[in-house]
Amino acid sequence: MQRWRPAYIGLGSNLEDPERQVLRAWARLGTLPETRPICRSPLYRSRPFGPVAQPDFINAVAGLLTRLEPEAMLEALHAAEADLGRRRDGPRWGPRLIDLDLLVLGRERRAGPGLLLPHAGIVERNFVLYPLADIAPDLDVPGLGRVSELKARLASDGLWRIEREQ
Repeated sequence: MQRWRPAYIGLGSNLEDPERQVLRAWARLGTLPETRPICRSPLYRSRPFGPVAQPDFINAVAGLLTRLEPEAMLEALHAAEADLGRRRDGPRWGPRLIDLDLLVLGRERRAGPGLLLPHAGIVERNFVLYPLADIAPDLDVPGLGRVSELKARLASDGLWRIEREQ
């Protein structure tokens, strides 16, 4: 039997009541096989990343324990997105009903087609690092460094913490 390992998932939406979509996704993570949700960051509003004009996003990060291997976790996240109504026929970095990104899974480092761990761009994206720092400031992201130190290098421009708790 596989051992339990921590996993961190980025959640984001900017369509059809994005706060509700992120909270639905958080609940859906509780149904993943061999996986236990442990915590979720507060919600954040962020400016869109990339060249496509679109509404602001709502983002959060979830902390899980899982026995799934990285490929199985990615497959489970894609299935969850589909169950929640995500379609993958829009432009890259375009608007999304829901986006679930596998950010970190244990000490795994992978660089293959379709799966890169830790997730590409963590160190450049305040909408990932700020919520991740809320729940795991001392996490050592494999090959990149401690979350609190990575966050300290990024400005919070275009990012607003939503103070009310859901």
